[in-house]
Amino acid sequence: MQVLRRHRGTVAGAVLAREVGISLRTLRRDIATLQGMGADIDGEPGVGYILRPGFLLPPLSFTADELQALVAGAQWVSRQTDDGLAHAVRNALAKIDAVLPPDMRRALDDNTLYINRRPANPAGLDLARVRGAIRHRHKMRVLYTDEDGVVAERTIWPIILGYIDSQRFIAAWCESLGDFEMFHTARVAHAEFLDQPYEGNHRQLVKEWHTRAKLHCHQQDCG
Repeated sequence: MQVLRRHRGTVAGAVLAREVGISLRTLRRDIATLQGMGADIDGEPGVGYILRPGFLLPPLSFTADELQALVAGAQWVSRQTDDGLAHAVRNALAKIDAVLPPDMRRALDDNTLYINRRPANPAGLDLARVRGAIRHRHKMRVLYTDEDGVVAERTIWPIILGYIDSQRFIAAWCESLGDFEMFHTARVAHAEFLDQPYEGNHRQLVKEWHTRAKLHCHQQDCG
């Protein structure tokens, strides 16, 4: 079920069997069992399978490493992102804690890992609002200082909020430049969040940005 959830479209039986570590024959038997339990799985041998939304199994148990990974991820989010995400991750852990057996709940109090807190955001930019603009595909108008110290007004289509080391950046399509750009949040002197949605498919814009970023990295010989 978890593997099916990770794939957005139809996934071949051979891929499912390989990821789960079972034979195709066992996979087909397990798929039939899940369908009998009510899982809305479409597909057939030789074609592939897709899980339709809406079906939930009883709470899954976690291994010690999986719980430690969740705790580490929660620490990183709470200490490196914004207050909104920090609150959300605490709520998520509380929901997980509520369905864990008592002997596994102690793992959520794991103190063997430490994630450093992020430095203060020098620009004072509300990252929660940036995430909202990305989610709703709304434009932003920013006053941005470039590497040469020149301040210019830019209307951008934010598509990614990035966290690299201690830096925060917004990957966006810039209407003024007619190209994708990386805007470091520390250089944003002022931001206006517009109600105007931008054009284009967000998934496609992200794909194009990744393609441009990889090409630029290759040209700069940065691996």
